[in-house]
Parts: sequence; C-alpha cells; structure tokens
Amino acid sequence: MIIKTDQIARELERPSNPKDALIITPTPDLAKLQTSGAASIDIRLGCWFLVCRQSRVGVFNVYDRPEEVPSEAKLTKSHYVPFGEEFILHPRAFVLGTTLEWIRLPADRAAYVIGRSSWGRYGLIIATATGVHPGFTGCITLELSNVGEIPITVKPGTAICQLFIHELTKGDPKLVDRSRFIGRRKPALRPIELDETARRLGKWLP
Repeated sequence: MIIKTDQIARELERPSNPKDALIITPTPDLAKLQTSGAASIDIRLGCWFLVCRQSRVGVFNVYDRPEEVPSEAKLTKSHYVPFGEEFILHPRAFVLGTTLEWIRLPADRAAYVIGRSSWGRYGLIIATATGVHPGFTGCITLELSNVGEIPITVKPGTAICQLFIHELTKGDPKLVDRSRFIGRRKPALRPIELDETARRLGKWLP
C-alpha cells in the first residue's frame, strides 16, 4: 500500500518507533505534506555526479574475470557541482547523480523513485533501478539520461524526482539492508555480481 504524504509527515514528525524510524534529511516541508493529498514526496538533486570517461575500454563485459574488469577510476570521473552552479546533460549522455536527501527506511517500509513528468517531457530520464529496500540508509543514486535532442541544464537542489513509500504487510525489525551501496553520499559503480547459475550458464567458472 502506498502511503500518502499526510501519513509520511506524521511519521517524520512523531515516529512510532524512534529506533526504527523513517528519516528524510533535509526534512521536507511537513505542513505542505499534511495538506497536499499527494501520494509521493518531491526529492532534490544532490551535488555529486559520476561521468563516464572517454576511455580505451572497447566493451564492458560482466563475464570477464574480476581482475580483468576495468576499475571505476578508469571508467568514470567524479564531479562536484556547488549550489547555484549548473550541470549540462547533453543528448544521449548518461551520468550518475544522487539525491540531496539522506533517506532511511524502517523495516516495514519500501520505496521507489521515479522522474517527474515535467522533466521527462524534455527527455530527462531520472532512474532505471528504482527500488529502495527496507532498511536502506543513504542518498539514493540517480541514473540520469538525456534521451531528447537538446542539452538539458540541471542544478543541485532542484526537485527532480519523486519518492513513493510503501507499507509492508510485515516488516522484520532486525532487518539491515546489506546492499553494497548502503550509506553512500556519492554515486559509485560496483562490479556486477553474477550468481552461480548465471556463471554456469555463461560457461565461466572461477
């Protein structure tokens, strides 16, 4: 079940379980959340971006042995854009960004983040991996892509996406999100981990 903004405001202001609370920092405008009647809250663009380098890597092959996979430093370059400055996303460009907000989900809450239609109509895609699991803590990574025909300017602090929060039927109070991206403030790449079945089907064994 999707939680409406008035309930989100109540949970942010007076959590029923302070040891396992919903946290969004900076805190949204609670008065606005209580009266908007919406099903999502606006989330803002952060200051860090991870841009793909022009490199000599011919192809990214997830089936290569771990020691053969190019490093993050070889594939990408990190950029910090201060508030008030702009970042230009060119057509067919792809960069990683983050949310300005630091978010913590309790054990009985999950979420997903999607773009805002006002930006999407100009060709800006915000995220492809949109799910946020119970127990997540950190800034959410955004996969920014311009599928339009003209460059798009974005600035940190802009409300660029929206977060829908769901209530789980039964949460595990001992749950800890063990994602490799937990607790991060900057966007990052990580090796893609194949399960045993995928490795065997790919005829590659370590």
